[in-house]
Amino acid sequence: MATRKKNDTPPAAEGQAFAELMQQMAHLPQISPTALAELQADYLKQATALWNASLGQGESPAISDRRFAAPEWRANPAANFMTQLYLLNGRTLSQMASSVEADDKTKARIRFAVQQFVDAAAPSNFLALNPEAMKLALDSQGETLARGLQQLWGDVQRGHVSQTDESAFEVGKNVATTAGSVVFENELFQLIEYAPLTTEVKARPLLMVPPCINKFYILDLQPDNSLIRYAVAEGNRVFVVSWRNPDESVKHLRWDDYVEEGAIEAIRVSQEISGQAQINTLGFCVGGTILATALAVLAARGEQPAASVTLLTTLLDFADNGILDIFVDEASVRLREATLGPDSPKGPQLLHGQELATTFSFLRPNDLVWNYVVGNYLKGEAPPAFDLLYWNGDSTNLPGPMYCWYLRHTYLQNELKQPGKLTVCGEKLDLGLIEAPIYIYGSREDHIVPWTSAYRSTQIFKGKKRFVLGASGHIAGVINPPPKPGKPPKRSHWIAKGAALPAESDAWFAGAVEHPGSWWPDWSAWLASHAGAAKPAPRTPGSRKFKAIEPAPGRYVKVKA
Repeated sequence: MATRKKNDTPPAAEGQAFAELMQQMAHLPQISPTALAELQADYLKQATALWNASLGQGESPAISDRRFAAPEWRANPAANFMTQLYLLNGRTLSQMASSVEADDKTKARIRFAVQQFVDAAAPSNFLALNPEAMKLALDSQGETLARGLQQLWGDVQRGHVSQTDESAFEVGKNVATTAGSVVFENELFQLIEYAPLTTEVKARPLLMVPPCINKFYILDLQPDNSLIRYAVAEGNRVFVVSWRNPDESVKHLRWDDYVEEGAIEAIRVSQEISGQAQINTLGFCVGGTILATALAVLAARGEQPAASVTLLTTLLDFADNGILDIFVDEASVRLREATLGPDSPKGPQLLHGQELATTFSFLRPNDLVWNYVVGNYLKGEAPPAFDLLYWNGDSTNLPGPMYCWYLRHTYLQNELKQPGKLTVCGEKLDLGLIEAPIYIYGSREDHIVPWTSAYRSTQIFKGKKRFVLGASGHIAGVINPPPKPGKPPKRSHWIAKGAALPAESDAWFAGAVEHPGSWWPDWSAWLASHAGAAKPAPRTPGSRKFKAIEPAPGRYVKVKA
């Protein structure tokens, strides 16, 4: 009989540990025996058919997955069989995840984890299993592999998978090129005033508040798709917040700081420079959440500085957060608070931009991760120059306390929409006190801010509201300019026939009419009705008090995370 070592776990302890493990496993999500038996029977039937087809006894099903579209996959019998089996395994695992008996959030998390595994395990991701990459290596006598290794080493040094040729772009040179001047700055943001493109401008200026988790120039990529330039060309005097990319010196900043020293300060400076008591305002994504919070704080103080509010893909009611909901629960928020928040053992810390960027990329891993792993490293293909993907990789940090507050009080506890529930900047919040007319935009295929969630904002505000639904996703739906003359319109948008905004988004959509092309002209016409009379365009940026500091796009946006 083997002798037990002195440090071995005693038999009683082993038995107790095993009993606890069995008890934990008993509470794990399970699949009913009936559903599991059906899945097994269906899997064996399909696997048998695939095997018979590989032996010439039947025809393999067509593969529509673009990862395996190259003719080398079909021409190689082993690769074809392996691909068919991989796709079958992936479908079965996904069906098993969907069959788990658990609450909706647990099932969503299991589906997400399973899909991450399935996508990572694709044979296209491995050189030895990818006949297309192998043929390229043979035909080039190894040059593609050499280039792939060089690009891999470059990405290791950069700390992320390259999605575009980053050397092809420079902020202020060929992206973010609309002319303007920085007219104010503090430790949190720079305020840019853009040079007019018309001889006259509307009396009330437009202040844009972009998201602080990205850089503002998503609104100013190229002249042809710049919402900023479009708004200027439409005769608006445009101010834009350029958030600072936080470093260690500002890691202590809170949500209240972003509201008071960010959005509210930008409103006040825009008012003073323009000489207008009321201004038009626009918020994009979390920038819209910050803007709405700021306007609610000012409303609680008896101020109504907004002549209008535009909210683009913005969450105010966080009842349905889309795919991001799987990352948020009490345990995950507490972990963030313990490591990044003001009461963490090391004090407040930064949430580094690359972590956020990686998280968002893995929401669509085949498009934003594995596609570039295969192309950059296995095939040795340099990624093409693409302005939007350059912006997507130009990540920003966030102060831990600000991020933790945002996670807990919006995504987790959904308190922003509840009148009087939250105190921000010393004021009890009630979004319903904002008196300005509201233009609310959602994107139909948005996986970050589901359009049905954006629509819920129509039930929060009490004044006049207009809801418009655009095609495509979170970014492409918003950045959808009108076509050049002679060019066909891209995408489309939906507008309801009447002004009614029923409680349920499905009821609104049932009465909406699809219109081809961009939603920008509809918004511009709506904005013009709140912008006041025309007046001569200012000859110089800023004012006597707020003089031009430097040309747009300014220093803050050029700081790398």
